[in-house]
Amino acid sequence: MSTLRKYHGPVFGAGTLCILMNALIGTGGIGPLWLGGVALLAVGGLLRWSTVRSQRPRGEQEPRPVAVPVEGRWSALNGPATKVPSHTHSHAQTYAIDLVLAPDEGEPQGPPFRLLAPFGHRPERYPSFGRPVLAPADGTVVAVETRMRDHRSRASLPAFGYLYLEGFVRGLGRPRHLWGNFVLLDLGDGVVAGFAHLRRGSPSVTVGDRVRAGQRLGECGNSGNSSEPHLHFQLMDGPDPELARGVPFRWHYRDDAGEEHSGVPEDATSFRALPARPL
Repeated sequence: MSTLRKYHGPVFGAGTLCILMNALIGTGGIGPLWLGGVALLAVGGLLRWSTVRSQRPRGEQEPRPVAVPVEGRWSALNGPATKVPSHTHSHAQTYAIDLVLAPDEGEPQGPPFRLLAPFGHRPERYPSFGRPVLAPADGTVVAVETRMRDHRSRASLPAFGYLYLEGFVRGLGRPRHLWGNFVLLDLGDGVVAGFAHLRRGSPSVTVGDRVRAGQRLGECGNSGNSSEPHLHFQLMDGPDPELARGVPFRWHYRDDAGEEHSGVPEDATSFRALPARPL
C-alpha cells in the first residue's frame, strides 16, 4: 500500500486527462470516459490523503542537534518555530525551514516584490543564489539530483498565483519536480537530512560519498517549486521523502542582538550560525 500511495500524482493526472479528452472529442456529457476520469480523480485524491496522513509524525520527538547548513547572515521563513507543520506533512516537510540570505546594510540586496509586475527576475540577481550549502553533520550521501533548471523568481502577485498552481502540478510528480536539485544525507540513527532548490549542476557529491560536517554539498539555487533563490532544509526518518516522516531539529545560532540560542529561529528572524551543541 505504501508503494501504491506514491503514484497518486499519475493517477490524478490520468483522471484529469480523461475528463479533458471527454470534452475535446466532442461527446461531452456523462459517458464512460468521463466516469473513468472521475473515478481516477477520486482514487488519486484518496491516495494523496492517505499519503499525507501516513506522514504525520508519531508522538513527541527530541530535536536532533545539527549545525546550520549555511554561513553568514540568513533569515528564516516557513519554519517550525512559528508553526507545525511548517510546510505540510507531505514529503516529510513537517519541520522543514526555508533560508534566505540577509545581507548586512550596505551590501547588495535582491529585487523587491511588486504588486503587478514584473513576473520575475533572473536568479543571479538575488544574493542567496550561488551561496555554499554545507553538511550539518557527518553523513553518507544517499540521493542527488543535479539537472533541474534554475528558473526566474516569482516577484509579483500574478506570479505568486502562478506559483501556487505550479506547486500543485509539481506535487503530482516525483520529488525532483517539487524540490528541484537536491541532496539527501544519511546522518545515522535513522535520520536523513534534505537540501532542496539547489543550483543546477552545483552538487559536488555523489551517492555513496562519506562527508564531514561543514563540507560543501552544493550551492543555493532556484530550482523546483521556489519563489526566489533559497535553501529548503529538513530532517526525516528515511531516505524516501514520499514515505518518510519529518524529524525536528535544533541549531545553535546568534541573533542580531548578539544573543545565543539553541533551537530554530522564528520566521523573519535574522541570525548567524554557531557550532552545533551536542546532546
